[in-house]
Amino acid sequence: MLKPKHIWQVYKQMGGRYAWFRGRFELSRKLGLVKKQYPVNPAEWTFITLGLWQKTAPPFFFNSRESLNIPREEDEKLAQRVADFKQGKLTYFQGEQIDIGKDYDWLTNPISGYQYERDQHWIDVKDLSREAGDIKYVWEKSRFVFLYDLIRYDYHYQEDQSELVWNQIESWMNANPINCGPNYKCSQEIALRSLNWTFALYYYRNSEIWTEERFQRLLHYLYWNFRHIYSNIEFSLISVRNNHAMTEVASLFMAGLLFPFFPESNTWNAAGKGWLEGEIRYQIYEDGSYLQHSHNYHRVVIQVLTWALYLGDIHKDMLSEVAEDRIRKSMEFLYLNQIKENGKLPNYGANDGALFFPLNNCAYRDYRPALNALYFFLEGEHLYPEGPWQEDAFWYSGTQRTAHSIEKQAISNYGTHAFPEGGYYVLRKQDSLTTIRCASFRDRPAHADNLHLDLWYEGRNILRDAGNFRYNTEPFWQHWFNSTPAHNTISLKKFDQMEKGPRFIWLNWSQAQFAEWKEETDRWIFNGRINAFKQYGKYNTHQRTVEIYKREPLWVIHDEVTHGTPFPIRQYWHPGPAFEEFGFEIEAKDGGLKTLELQKTQAWYANTYGLREEVDAFYFETNEKIIRTIIRLNR
Repeated sequence: MLKPKHIWQVYKQMGGRYAWFRGRFELSRKLGLVKKQYPVNPAEWTFITLGLWQKTAPPFFFNSRESLNIPREEDEKLAQRVADFKQGKLTYFQGEQIDIGKDYDWLTNPISGYQYERDQHWIDVKDLSREAGDIKYVWEKSRFVFLYDLIRYDYHYQEDQSELVWNQIESWMNANPINCGPNYKCSQEIALRSLNWTFALYYYRNSEIWTEERFQRLLHYLYWNFRHIYSNIEFSLISVRNNHAMTEVASLFMAGLLFPFFPESNTWNAAGKGWLEGEIRYQIYEDGSYLQHSHNYHRVVIQVLTWALYLGDIHKDMLSEVAEDRIRKSMEFLYLNQIKENGKLPNYGANDGALFFPLNNCAYRDYRPALNALYFFLEGEHLYPEGPWQEDAFWYSGTQRTAHSIEKQAISNYGTHAFPEGGYYVLRKQDSLTTIRCASFRDRPAHADNLHLDLWYEGRNILRDAGNFRYNTEPFWQHWFNSTPAHNTISLKKFDQMEKGPRFIWLNWSQAQFAEWKEETDRWIFNGRINAFKQYGKYNTHQRTVEIYKREPLWVIHDEVTHGTPFPIRQYWHPGPAFEEFGFEIEAKDGGLKTLELQKTQAWYANTYGLREEVDAFYFETNEKIIRTIIRLNR
C-alpha cells in the first residue's frame, strides 16, 4: 500500500484524469453498473451467411490458403513444435515447455494448479492472487499464438491442420462463456485472440471444416469480443495507456475494416483509427523510442502497427503521415540498437515473453522478422539479406514479391547515436555495441536502471541486464529483477536509485540532468549525470563517463557519486558467459587510486519470462565517491 506522503506523488505522475477515472470505475464496479455493460451468453445474431462471406469477404493480407504464393520450406523445429503441441506440450513465453495435456481446460494455471471459475463474471475475477499465481500462465495458451505454428506447418508441409485449429477454437469457446472467467479479464488478450482467430478464418476460408453453425458461432464470439474491447476502452486509454491500449484500439480499427457486417463496425473503425493515431503520437516519442522503456514491448507495438499499416493500405484507409513518420522512427530506433550478428537487442526493461505473430523460424529475441516486415511495407525492400526473417513480409503481402534485399546503411553507420527523449545512448563499432541508459522520465519507469551499461562484443552479450522473471510472484523476485543491483550501474550499498512502490510503481524517479557524446582522435566519450537516491536526500547525484577506444576492445568507466549518506557506493556488473569465454578482464580503483577488490555476489538472470537461473554478479565497493573501472579484452 502507498504511504500517505506518496499518494500526492503518484497523483502528479498519473494525473487527475487517471485519478478521476479510477475512482469512477471502482464505484461503478461496486454498484454493479459495469456488469450490465457486459452480458453473459448473449443471444446469437446472424450477421452474414457462410456462403456470402466466402464470396464477398473484405480483403485481408491474402485471400485464402489457396491464394498464397510463398516459398515452401520444411523446418524440423517447426515440425517438432507442432508434434509437441499435439501431445499437449506448449512453450510458455518463448522459453519453458510445459506439459498441460491434450485436453487442457483453458482455466487452470499449470504452475500453481489453481482453476478459475468458468461462469464467474470477468469483473469479479481477481487477477492478483497469491493462491492463483500469475494469471499470465492462464492467458498464454488462450492468446492462440500457437495457431501460427499450425498454419505455417499446414502451408509448408501441405498437411491440412484445419480440424485441429477449429477443435482448439471450439474447445476454448466451450470453456469460456462470453464475458466470463479469467480470459475476459484483459482486453488486450481478447484483442490478440480475436486477431489470431481472424487470421485462421481467412487462411481456412475455403476449408471443408466450415459449417454454417461453426461459422456463426465464431462470428458470435468475435462480435462480442470487439464489443467488449470497445466498451472497456477507457480503462486502457486512461488507466493503462501502453502497449495494451495500442493493441486494443488497433484491433477496433481493423475489426471495422474486416467485419463491416457488424452493426458497430463503422464506429469501431473510425474511433479505433482516431485513438490509434493519438496513441502513436503519445506512446512513441519523437526520437522513435517508446514510453514503456522496454525493447520487447516496443516490438509488440510495431508488430500491431504493422498489421494496421498493411490492412489500412489494402482498404485504402491509411494512417496519417505524422503517425507513419513516428512508426518509421520507431523502427529506426530499434534497428540502431540491434546486434547485427543475430538480430538481438539488449534485454532492457519489462519483458513478459510476448511475441504476437510468429510467422517465421527465428529465435524469440531476434527482432529481424518484425523490423523487416515493417520496413518492407514502408520501403518495398527487405531490410536484411535473404533469410528466414523475410517470411513475415511474405505472409503480409500474400506472396514472395520480388524485392531488393539491402543492408540498410544505418546498420553499418558506425559511431554514436543519441535518443534523448527515451534516454538511450548508443555506440556502434565494427565488433561491438555499447548502449547506456540516461533517461529523464516523463512516463513510468519500468526498472531502476539509469546509467546502466550494456556491452556486446562480436554478437555476444558481455555485460548484460538481468532481465525480467514474473509479474505476480513472491515479493523478492518481483523486486530484484527491477532493482538497481540487477543492472550494470551504481547503487548506494545495495539500495535502489529510486524508491519502490507497490506493483509497477516507482517513486522519487531518477532523472537525467545531462547526457552527451563526444568524439576524440582515439576514442568516443559518453558523459551523463542523473539525480538519484532521492529517498536519502534531495541532492544526490551519479555522474558516469564511459570512454570507448577505437582501435582496441577497451572501455574505461568513471563513476562519481555525490551524496550525503553513510552508505558506501557499489558498482555492479552482470557478465554473460562470453565475458570469460572471450577473456575479458575488469579492474577498478577509487578516487585515491587504491585498487578495489572485485567481490562476487549472488544474482539471477532471466532470458525469458518465467525462467530464471542463478548466476554470479560482481561489484566494486568504496566509501570514496569515485570508482574508475577498466574493462579490456586480454589477447
